Amino acid sequence: MKTPRILKHLLTTHGHIARAFPRSALTAIEKAIRSSETAHGGEIRFVVEGALDGMPLFKGQSPKERAIDLFARLRVWDTEHNNGLLIYLLLADRAVEIVADRGIHAKVGAEEWRKVCHQMEAAFRQSNYEGGVVSGVHAVTQHLVRHFPADDRPNELSDRPVVL
Repeated sequence: MKTPRILKHLLTTHGHIARAFPRSALTAIEKAIRSSETAHGGEIRFVVEGALDGMPLFKGQSPKERAIDLFARLRVWDTEHNNGLLIYLLLADRAVEIVADRGIHAKVGAEEWRKVCHQMEAAFRQSNYEGGVVSGVHAVTQHLVRHFPADDRPNELSDRPVVL
């Protein structure tokens, strides 16, 4: 249990999320995801969480562990063609994680996702949250276009960002 991390999480409020991601930013992110999904056969979800609380925080749950947990809880894994992808931002840590379903992960490895995450985190360090997420969606799109061409599949996952 690291005290500075715990304090940072305890002091991060929904107000921090609202300032970083006002309604206009969430709408822009939703539009970017919708547009992205017309170019490929993948399904993208974006989740921003202000901070961990309770036992996950005190047990030291990592952003990666939380992203995997949300990947399951939001049923991103439950697409017909195993083509779901989660972009997760833990605002208190300014940490980004990308979790891809096995159909996508088999084509695009963890190193490529790390590059996208680092690019987004660099934008967040400059308080460019909307731009960071939109550019991250565009970077993910480039990988998905290459490996999962557009088709007539229905949109299985909501394009609306999830705010926790």
